[in-house]
Amino acid sequence: MKVFAGRPGVAELYPLAELRSLAKAAGAIVVDGMTQRLSRIVPRTYIGRGKAEELAERVQANNANLIIFDNDLAPAQMRELEKIVHCKILDRSELILDIFASRARTHEAKLQVELAQLQYTAPRLRGMWTHLERIAGAGGGTGAGNVGGIGTRGPGERQIEIDRRIVRDRVAALQRELDRIDERKVRLVRSRSDCFTVSLVGYTNSGKSTLLNALTDAGQYVADKLFATLDTKTVRWEIEDCPTVLLSDTVGFVRDLPHRLVASFRATLEEALHADLLLHVVDASNPDAEHQVSATLHVLNELGCADVPTLALLNKTDKVEEEANVHVIESILAETTRISALTGAGLGEVLERVRSAAAGDSLRVTLRLPAGDGGLIADVDRSAKVVDRRYDCDRVEMDVTIERRQLNRLTGRHPKLEVVPRNGESNAPV
Repeated sequence: MKVFAGRPGVAELYPLAELRSLAKAAGAIVVDGMTQRLSRIVPRTYIGRGKAEELAERVQANNANLIIFDNDLAPAQMRELEKIVHCKILDRSELILDIFASRARTHEAKLQVELAQLQYTAPRLRGMWTHLERIAGAGGGTGAGNVGGIGTRGPGERQIEIDRRIVRDRVAALQRELDRIDERKVRLVRSRSDCFTVSLVGYTNSGKSTLLNALTDAGQYVADKLFATLDTKTVRWEIEDCPTVLLSDTVGFVRDLPHRLVASFRATLEEALHADLLLHVVDASNPDAEHQVSATLHVLNELGCADVPTLALLNKTDKVEEEANVHVIESILAETTRISALTGAGLGEVLERVRSAAAGDSLRVTLRLPAGDGGLIADVDRSAKVVDRRYDCDRVEMDVTIERRQLNRLTGRHPKLEVVPRNGESNAPV
């Protein structure tokens, strides 16, 4: 169910489309849907009494056993509604958290999801539990004759206080472990400063994993469902006459993504934070693409990626039915390229755009270095695109294409490295 409070918004064009997709991604079979416009939220039941009774009739008519709201409800509101409809109720955040929990595969992803779930649950404990009685002392009761002796009398500890303490301790433990993982993740991402890094970002199910497989031999899992993958995968992208490029696939975004999930998955999104270039993948065939673009840009701004150079890729153009929708998207985004990751259309242009960005400050030079210095040779192989190499006694000459910053780093680190401009020219950009 979708409720609109106050003025109508753009989401009313397709009010239940995304919620249906989320429900199907969670394994539910959608049998009906309804919306309501309210001038204000009803504090007790969120929706009006009449609408709640209509909802109960629809539940009975469709033999449904679950109602999903596209809004976030308070536990007390859920409880009051369940009394009327006699059916379990979930809100949007709880549904997304459930999907993430079912998709998590790695240890890191499971910790991130559990942390977000506990942070969602903690303020709702009083509304969720009914066993709030006090726990007696060692005697096992609260009566005067049931106490365990002197010093054991007293009200004891409320069950809700025990639950809150357990949740608080578990959250702290998870946060400590994730902080250690975050530190390693940040160090790993920053260690790739020698390479040109590109990250795929975009709305969930926009085709990022399919595009990753089309551009590289990543073998990333692909499925036509929301949040098919939660874990970031980084692979080497071989581009001719170009320095080393690393391409990363990140978790997809969604409208009204719970803030706790954004915070929990911040380390997973570290790839996007430190990328040299973002490829914003848009499902151009989706009628709601304009709003998906807005949601993605909002999350990117929230992560601090607003200033990262971005190229928008309008994917699934082979399935576009309304050309006007594509023109609207192109008017919103600065730089766009039409592609189809499935058919390969437009991928050549993407490669050229990335090559141009990666080689923007690249040089073609010849490096002369000792043939016996294996560490230096390995460093050059990692930092540059080696076009040719020649051995002469105890020296080796390597014709390379290299970024100016990498060349400066190499010459500063290795005094034995000699740089010879090609064809007797000065070091000029490619």
